[in-house]
Amino acid sequence: MLDAPAQPTTEERFFERIAQVLDHGAVTVMLSVGHRAGLFDLLRGRAALSSQELATASGYAERYLREWLAVMVTGGIVAYEPATQRYSLPDAHTACLTRDAPLGNLAVYAQTVALAGGMQERLLEAFRSGGGIEYGEYPCFHEIMAEDSGQTVVAGLEEILSALVPDVTDRLRAGIDVLDAGCGAGRALVKLAGLFPASRFTGYDLCADAVDMARAAAADAGVDNLTFQVRDLATLDQTSAYDLITSFDAIHDTKDPAALLRALARALRPGGVHLMQDIGGSAKLENNLDFPFASLLYTIFCMHCTPVSLAQGGAGLGTMWGWETALDMLNAAGHAEVARHVLPHDPMNVWFVSRVADAAAA
Repeated sequence: MLDAPAQPTTEERFFERIAQVLDHGAVTVMLSVGHRAGLFDLLRGRAALSSQELATASGYAERYLREWLAVMVTGGIVAYEPATQRYSLPDAHTACLTRDAPLGNLAVYAQTVALAGGMQERLLEAFRSGGGIEYGEYPCFHEIMAEDSGQTVVAGLEEILSALVPDVTDRLRAGIDVLDAGCGAGRALVKLAGLFPASRFTGYDLCADAVDMARAAAADAGVDNLTFQVRDLATLDQTSAYDLITSFDAIHDTKDPAALLRALARALRPGGVHLMQDIGGSAKLENNLDFPFASLLYTIFCMHCTPVSLAQGGAGLGTMWGWETALDMLNAAGHAEVARHVLPHDPMNVWFVSRVADAAAA
């Protein structure tokens, strides 16, 4: 009688886990390549293709595509027919790997892993010095964030406004002044400007390349009720200038989030509203063990958000600064009312609606 196979030791099980992490990391980098090259979109809905047929359709070199396809097949992403040497993207996989995918395009976030690898040497310098890294040192980061914003914020922005601030939606139709603080590539503000042509929109961002992208997006959309400006939000000193201020995944990157939130509260007119979206993780590590994409978010925190804040002389709170921290800062900023919302279809993000007292109440 054969002896039962020995159970793997703790060391062996951990070895297997790290081996899988390495393998999955390689697949992630190639997901990023496939997304940026538009290969998943090309494969969507097509009959099985040979590597040469994909090369002809895409304009890319067949020899490279053959190796990329091998990664996708061994990684369980692309289906392969050995007899015909043809490849296809299963319909179920298009739901989270193509542009306008119904479940959201996860390949967008694969780009952050590839970017982190490219920033490794610069990040090690920051580890040694304790200093920061300037926004401009990150290649393509605004493009990645614009894609992220496009599917997590912009796509459902009209519905989110109606659900969280229906009174503000009515005011937007009538015509009010709006600021987007940390507008990035401007997708959210361009959409709002198109939805509410009677209102006037302003976007501020620290980075000139992001503002250039925003202006181009506005021109492409044909909207003229908005302006974009390069501006360091740390110097914001406006009083009673806006009826609505929005900030999407931006406040935690700034030099001094608490001071900025106070400045934004002062910039609101009586009865004004600050609508703020951020990552919904907790300030306590132990509460994030089961939070979606926690390791990826902490990587972005370490690789981008913290060093960018430190480069400005800030505290480096980062992506996972925690909804509790954000709520405390908003409550201390001088608002009459602060409400926290987590939308049922989106456990990743948290939304805050902060209101300044109206003139009658004051």
